[in-house]
Amino acid sequence: MAEVHHFTYGVFNPIAAFLLAFLGSFFGLLSTARARDARTRGRRNRWLLIGAFAIGGGAIWLMHFAAMLGFEVPASPVRFDVPMTVGSLVLAVVAVGAGLLIVGHGRRTPPKVVAAGVLTGGGVLAMHYTGMLGMHVAGEMRYDLALVGASAVIAVVACTVALWFTVSVRGWAPISGAAGIMAVAVCGMHYTGMAALSVRLDPGLPSAVSGLRPLTLIVPITLITAATIVGVALSALQAMTEEEFTDGAGTPRRGAHAEPGGNPWSLKQATAAATAARRPSPRPVPMRTPTNT
Repeated sequence: MAEVHHFTYGVFNPIAAFLLAFLGSFFGLLSTARARDARTRGRRNRWLLIGAFAIGGGAIWLMHFAAMLGFEVPASPVRFDVPMTVGSLVLAVVAVGAGLLIVGHGRRTPPKVVAAGVLTGGGVLAMHYTGMLGMHVAGEMRYDLALVGASAVIAVVACTVALWFTVSVRGWAPISGAAGIMAVAVCGMHYTGMAALSVRLDPGLPSAVSGLRPLTLIVPITLITAATIVGVALSALQAMTEEEFTDGAGTPRRGAHAEPGGNPWSLKQATAAATAARRPSPRPVPMRTPTNT
């Protein structure tokens, strides 16, 4: 068996992976908390979709590949297949989104959370091993079935706990604590799955390994990370702005920003109204009673 390194750059990879998992979980939990307060199904689905990208795309997928940058086989080049890598991202977002939609609607019950956790955990597990399938070395990759089973159990338990958090926690402190627990669970699942891997080299294959170098992925991963954060932030701001200026049914609120007909005031109308408000009302003229002469 070939020698395998999981921490090529020391503590940088696990720390970066944990931070991405924590931030993704934190933003995802904030989004699902907003989803619970949404008054329409469409707005709830929108917040759940934002949460799916934050948790599935950020906390799970980005964490996975940040950690994978530290993987090395000294006796062989390591390359990544782009279509398989992108496919693993889709699996992560779809799996988390499906779980959030299940627990995000209707009454919360333990069987529903467990069923969603099994579904989401299976999707996350598929994401992990699809990403591993997209990693090429000059030889054959084998897996310890006991550790693969352990990673599957961790994935299902972690996703079940994460989904329970999404429908339960409120407030900055509880969400921060829940995000930390989710980050530890996601990292634990990843490194357990990586511990199951062993490589048997084929001396005739070193020059035939195809795909992108691990360090080449730093640029696209950085761009995807930035795009995910900006996209989630803009979507959240747009959703919050719409909720701020509309009622639960999506119609404009009455008040300073709307008139009874629903159309915004023009500048001329607003100026006239302000001038009328400042103008003093005329004093009443006292009535004079007639006098007899």
